[in-house]
Amino acid sequence: MAAGNALELELLPNYSSIPEFVETAPTFGENAAGKAIYYSRQTEHVVFADDSGLAVDALGGAPGVLSARYVGPGASNEQKIAKLLKELRGKKEVERAARFVCVIAVALRGRASVIVSGQAEGQILEGCRGNGGFGYDPVFYFPLLGKTFAELTAEEKNVHSHRGKAFRRMMEVLEQG
Repeated sequence: MAAGNALELELLPNYSSIPEFVETAPTFGENAAGKAIYYSRQTEHVVFADDSGLAVDALGGAPGVLSARYVGPGASNEQKIAKLLKELRGKKEVERAARFVCVIAVALRGRASVIVSGQAEGQILEGCRGNGGFGYDPVFYFPLLGKTFAELTAEEKNVHSHRGKAFRRMMEVLEQG
C-alpha cells in the first residue's frame, strides 16, 4: 500500500480456476472473513473480500446475507425488488426502515487480520425511483440526501454508501498498522 490513501488492487491470479467459496454463514462478517481466508490461501499477497446486502427491520433483517439470492439463483434485480415490495405491502414508512450493510475482511495466508463494516440507513419506498445503481438501489431511499441510491451521482454514492464507508474504514485501519 502506498502513502496518501492509494491502494493498488488486482484480481487474484487464476481466480477463475479456483473453486468458488460457498457463502453459507448467517452473517455478513462470517461470509466476508470466510472468503478472505479461503482466497488468501491461494496467494502470498494480502486479500480482501466483502459481503454486503440489504437488511429490512420489518422482515427480521431479510433479505440479509441472501440479498443476491433472495428470489433464487439467477433472479433479476426486478424480481428481487418485486418480492421485497410484496413482502412489505401495507407497511407504513416507519415499518420500512432498512440499511445496506457491507463487511470487508482482510486476510494473509489463511489468517484474517482486519474486519470492518459500513452501513447506510434508509427506508424502502413503495416503488422504484432513479436509473442508476443496481440491485435494490431504486427502492432504497436515503433521507440524508432525499434520494434513492439509484438517483445518487457516483460521487454521492462513494461518500454515503455502505461500501464506501467500509472501504474507507479498511484503509484507516491498514494505515494504522
